[in-house]
Amino acid sequence: MNVVFAVKQYISKMIEDSGPSMKVLLMDKETTGIVSMVYTQSEILQKEVYLFERIDSLNRETMKHLKAICFLRPTKENVDYLIQELRRPKYSVYFIYFSNVISKSDVKSLAEADEQEVVAEVQEFYGDYIAVNPHLFSLNILGCCQGRNWDPAQLSRTTQGLTALLLSLKKCPMIRYQLSSDSAKRLAECVKQVITKEYELFEFRRTEVPPLLLILDRCDDAITPLLNQWTYQAMVHELLGINNNRIDLSRVPGISKDLREVVLSADNDEFYANNMYLNFAEIGSNIKNLMEDFQKKKPKEQQKLESIADMKAFVENYPQFKKMSGTVSKHVTVVGELSRLVSERNLLEVSEVEQELACQNDHSAALQNIKRLLQNPKVTEFDAVRLVMLYALHYERHSSNSLPGLMMDLRNKGVSEKYRKLVPALVEYGGKRARGSDLFSPKDAVAITKQFLKGLKGVENVYTQHQPFLYETLDHLIKGKLKENQYPYLGPSTLRDRPQDIIVFIIGGTTYEEALTVYNLNRSTPGVRIVLGGTTIHNTKSFLEEVSAAGLPRRSTETAQITSRPASRR
Repeated sequence: MNVVFAVKQYISKMIEDSGPSMKVLLMDKETTGIVSMVYTQSEILQKEVYLFERIDSLNRETMKHLKAICFLRPTKENVDYLIQELRRPKYSVYFIYFSNVISKSDVKSLAEADEQEVVAEVQEFYGDYIAVNPHLFSLNILGCCQGRNWDPAQLSRTTQGLTALLLSLKKCPMIRYQLSSDSAKRLAECVKQVITKEYELFEFRRTEVPPLLLILDRCDDAITPLLNQWTYQAMVHELLGINNNRIDLSRVPGISKDLREVVLSADNDEFYANNMYLNFAEIGSNIKNLMEDFQKKKPKEQQKLESIADMKAFVENYPQFKKMSGTVSKHVTVVGELSRLVSERNLLEVSEVEQELACQNDHSAALQNIKRLLQNPKVTEFDAVRLVMLYALHYERHSSNSLPGLMMDLRNKGVSEKYRKLVPALVEYGGKRARGSDLFSPKDAVAITKQFLKGLKGVENVYTQHQPFLYETLDHLIKGKLKENQYPYLGPSTLRDRPQDIIVFIIGGTTYEEALTVYNLNRSTPGVRIVLGGTTIHNTKSFLEEVSAAGLPRRSTETAQITSRPASRR
């Protein structure tokens, strides 16, 4: 189960099926992103695709010597653009591929528009999602719910993305969902409806143990997306932001023109592939090794090219040297900027307190540490409000809850009302009333013993104590201990054997910390393959936008203390 390979295979097949000769690749806004995640422009150029165009671009030239490969989402808008295109074709022949199921009526409309008979074929290739890592995918949807219910347009898009993923991996799964989330049940039902309606597409070779789709809701763990990260990929996303493998470095002081935007892709960058899951301290020493390696291979400035053989060797080695030079300058810049931000924002100290809030149960120490950091001028308003949010979630029902006092401290620090308002919004989104699980206290004797021993030994790394709640969920699922009264099956049948192929989808977005958890589980659990996806991949900034977009009614925390009260879930 490799989502990058699945999408890559589709695109390779499109290009092969169109045969030799020069080609143009015609895409829409979303499929442009889908293709760019798995292929570089230079890789596609080698396959005789010399032009990349958007279907909605109005000023395209007529080029009858080119074949057109159209890779589009099957939206009404795209079908309309295609109809206009086929009435006045700009290219000699059209190979049309839709990224999802297209209706018969739309195919009929296209056939009627094709008066000049330029369409060679119309097919469905189910690459309707963003393949990020081999085991991680996203739909790039921010703000998928209104209150606790789906935004109808986003429900439709998510259903399409998830069913396309299943088709691309050739899986017809049993479905389990988080009972405490109405959104999870709704999505499970929508996916099931598509599988039932398009049953012929889902007739794959039966496996001994059926695959499993597990649908979860972000509000069950609002802690994970609030934490600072210390592994390379997750840290880059948290501090700089990754958008379809691209990182915007234009705000970095003194940045050179060619490094204003860089691409981090494990497929085309060996250093990144080897280091994306390592922690920041290891990255530092590996960058040093990379630099030393580069210095050794650097051509000597006074190198004499005296013979034809010398010249030939120089020319042959130059492209590799140029590529290595680009890799070195890119990673040195990125790591340098991460290092600058860590120091400027006092993130080592902030992160240590965050981890204590997420993993320990010492209320008075936590409160003391937050109050101390709120007095520190280096701590930004963003980091200050993040600490108060973690406190609000963890000690929501604590008898000595001091949230009103902390809210006053935020105001005194000059934290804007926009940020302060997000604290009660977050408690409404992911607080005790919204969760189906107990995030903070160990559930059984084994877990309590583990936590006790951990406390005795101390932790190897105070910055990475936290483990996402997803780890516990998947661990229980693999061991057959995941409670059916909390995660029921959709429909009458249940899985008797240990699951082997698991697809986990988180409504409201997943995180790179959870992706690392899945990567480690895949490595440590032979015979089990897990793929993780979400409506988007969050850092703290985008997660708070998600919470804000949900627009849940807030109870005030500045004037009244949040107290324990019985309440029915909505």
